Amino acid sequence: MDAVVDPTIFRLAIFVLAVFVGYYVVWSVTPALHTPLMAVTNAISSVIIVGALLAAAAHGTGDAGTKLGGVWVSKGAGAVAAALASVNIFGGFLVTQRMLAMYRKKDRTPGGKA
Repeated sequence: MDAVVDPTIFRLAIFVLAVFVGYYVVWSVTPALHTPLMAVTNAISSVIIVGALLAAAAHGTGDAGTKLGGVWVSKGAGAVAAALASVNIFGGFLVTQRMLAMYRKKDRTPGGKA
């Protein structure tokens, strides 16, 4: 008797494991490494946004009646991916700015003016 696992359940299990591994990897990073980590994340997101823009700019060839729906799905998925990657890049720059602000010298004069 062979047990067959539904591919959807298998993929869902991989996704859940990836969420747990990602959570523990990100939260175990020391604060000194957050800025380089965000720089790498921004670099990955910039590659993703290039692919998303290519998908959003897709155009169909051949029979317009059968492939037109696929083109619109590609355009929609590309637009959503570009929007999400843009939010990720923007958030990464904000976090990086905040982390770098932690290392700036604070103004110690009484009035706040030097």
